Amino acid sequence: MNQALRQAMVAATMNEAQLAAACGVDPKTVGRWLANASRVPHGQHRWAASQALGVEETVLWPTAVRSTVKVGADREIVQVYPYRSAAPTALWRQLIGRAERELTFAGYTNYFLWLEQANLGGLLRRKAASGCQVRFLIGDPDSPVTRAREIEEDVPLTLRTRIAVTVGELQKLTDVPGIEGRYETGHVNISVFRFDDEMIVTPILARKVGHNSPMMHLRRLQDDGMFDQFAEHVEELWGRGRNMWNLEVQHAEA
Repeated sequence: MNQALRQAMVAATMNEAQLAAACGVDPKTVGRWLANASRVPHGQHRWAASQALGVEETVLWPTAVRSTVKVGADREIVQVYPYRSAAPTALWRQLIGRAERELTFAGYTNYFLWLEQANLGGLLRRKAASGCQVRFLIGDPDSPVTRAREIEEDVPLTLRTRIAVTVGELQKLTDVPGIEGRYETGHVNISVFRFDDEMIVTPILARKVGHNSPMMHLRRLQDDGMFDQFAEHVEELWGRGRNMWNLEVQHAEA
């Protein structure tokens, strides 16, 4: 039996008929998926089931990924999504929860995290207390780069407003050793989120906001691979960044 699929259905309180409807298949087909762990659905059905259950395909059908992807340089790619909003919300909680050494949030605003992840501040406090390094690299709200991107996006909820939400949440965590924040602008067109040896990368396309841009889930499997390339990019920007707390003090004094 496919125990991972069964457990995901139980967690989602979804029966065979409901999952079948979500995937556009007959309930008997879902029954066959459950009865035989070696039976692998078509890609479109795996994706639909993943979305419906809030669990990645790699958890539900790991053999499918091993057989289709991964012997070359792309083996670090765990999953891809046409839009960030298409990824299961639970994925982010799982990645944050599993991290033990490093959490780096190098999104230009990181605004969506505070909306989608319940009590994120409390979770970050616990992570930092356990020895996990927590870093936020966000866009400088006063930079011409930020203003130029706002004009290109042309949406009511501006970058500066979204940045201000993250800054406000991080100000509540300034008493926590191990949580750091810096401003930079070099990642205005790409967001990188690191969770130990796993990573989410979102290239921000022209005129699109983050949730409408494609997303890759990576896992580090080699030296100097895709994962390391993006990790080095973030470290370079982090080294250039300006300490957020000092800037906040300066703004307050001004």
